[in-house]
Amino acid sequence: MVKILTVDDEEVILDVLKAYFEKEDWDIISASNGIDAIKRAKEHKPDLIILDLMLPDISGEEVCRLIRKDSDVPIIMLTAKSAEDDLINGMVIGADDYVTKPFSSREVVVRVKALLRRTKQMGNDHQVSFNNQKLKIDHVKKEVKLNENILSLTPNEYKLLIAMASYPGRVYSRGDLLEKVQEDGVYFEGYERSIDTHIKNLRKKIETNSRHPEFIKTVFGMGYKFGGEKDAANT
Repeated sequence: MVKILTVDDEEVILDVLKAYFEKEDWDIISASNGIDAIKRAKEHKPDLIILDLMLPDISGEEVCRLIRKDSDVPIIMLTAKSAEDDLINGMVIGADDYVTKPFSSREVVVRVKALLRRTKQMGNDHQVSFNNQKLKIDHVKKEVKLNENILSLTPNEYKLLIAMASYPGRVYSRGDLLEKVQEDGVYFEGYERSIDTHIKNLRKKIETNSRHPEFIKTVFGMGYKFGGEKDAANT
């Protein structure tokens, strides 16, 4: 049975999430402050944690940092913040996804299922590399390296890269990419053409020559694909 730890100082939120999660036959553990959250994470070893950013004793960021010292458990942060800088900071300290308050409980369930599915698919393959170690992706650290240099990617760019790198050679339309990234929890504003801007920015960071891309290739009239070749050690 899937075991989920929910952390929030608002009892109403804990009760609502518990009701929805129990409909999925998930085992629920609750905590209303950061200290209890850390203790229960160590004691119960949950499969996923829903963690509020604003807690009465210590911040959700600090709770996340402390949990990350001992565990790779997927963490979804509940936050009223939506600025990209806050999202990037959350990625740096180890959060896997964000849900901005106020939220739909059904949306949270979808996010949880998507993250659990992605974690299961990832299995023990936490680190992958492409093109003879030129490009490296660490799924646990949320870290991407090009020629051993760490790249500073936005959450949108990171999720786009992961989506495409998971299936090298597969062609994704703009709609496919928009849908894939939305499933993982980050929502783009505007139309599908917004994908082009994110791809352009990603190429500037990941390609040696963005005019002749090695990894993020355009398939004219169709969309984009990941052109890197996964190293044998990862297969």
